[in-house]
Amino acid sequence: MMSTIKPALWDADSIVPRQRVISDNDYAGDPDGLVQLAHLLLSPSVDVRGVIASHLGVDDPFSLGTQGFDASRGAERAATIAELCGRSDVPIATGFEGPLTAPRAPRESAGAHTIVREAMRDDSDTPLFVTCGGSLTEVADAWTLEPRIAGRFTLIWIGGHEYPSVAEPPPGGGDMEYNTGLDPIAAQIVFNDSDIDIWQVPRSTYRTAIASRSELRRRMMPAGPLGDHLYRSLGGVVEFAASKGHHLGETYVLGDSPLVLLTALWTGFEPGPASSPWITRPCPRIEDSGLYAEHPHGRLIRVFTGLDNRLMMEDLFAKLDELAGLHVAQTSRNEIADD
Repeated sequence: MMSTIKPALWDADSIVPRQRVISDNDYAGDPDGLVQLAHLLLSPSVDVRGVIASHLGVDDPFSLGTQGFDASRGAERAATIAELCGRSDVPIATGFEGPLTAPRAPRESAGAHTIVREAMRDDSDTPLFVTCGGSLTEVADAWTLEPRIAGRFTLIWIGGHEYPSVAEPPPGGGDMEYNTGLDPIAAQIVFNDSDIDIWQVPRSTYRTAIASRSELRRRMMPAGPLGDHLYRSLGGVVEFAASKGHHLGETYVLGDSPLVLLTALWTGFEPGPASSPWITRPCPRIEDSGLYAEHPHGRLIRVFTGLDNRLMMEDLFAKLDELAGLHVAQTSRNEIADD
């Protein structure tokens, strides 16, 4: 007799989170961070324990002409993304408004305390990742407040100069990579002083996360209120840059999206971010210039040399499309109920 058991549909509700994640990013800056946050919040294999809005730099080009360090404005933008994702349950904390001015001088920011509180939990065996797409201010501050957090989470950082043995700097790329320059002291604390576990995505790697205008226009913009909001956020930067005489062409680097690829999109068996190559090397020291000084006896860190951009981009667009479909269905049900 034929079996009548229905095949499983592999619904999102059936997926058990395999990682805990705290997302730390300069959400008032380059909106690639907002794209990353939306993608993360739509990924059922991660348990997002908190979102931290960190600061921008002084006269930051991504501040769109506003003044201030804008961590508070970043928290507002992150809250908008959470609402559009249907994830207003996720707590959002504001980081300190500005970079560290001296090492070993802890500050009491809500962002740093979010990291300490989650890292020091003893009631969960699920691995914790703190993902940073901007400065390392909150991570450095958290470690300064409570050094015992080292070994209790893995930091994934989008940032750092090229490694000479791996890649050349891009045309016109300076020694001080953007995210390092947001808080050089914090970067030095994390790399030079702490014993925090690090997965690094340096500039030579994160700048390969490229999407074209055409695919964003066809696959992001029509994807409901969230997709439209993200596309318009990216377009705002393109228009602002053009008003300053800097024309970005027809591509946009979604440089923070690897934070989702490396936490949510792991293999099922022998779990890990298997499709993105990396090397393991001694952690260098970061000099005042932003360049590295070799430290052969430093702790081992993981440096990603490539990204599975197909998996990352296709998953982003598919999840935006799925959410848009749910939004249309809910709107239709509401209209029927009103009738």
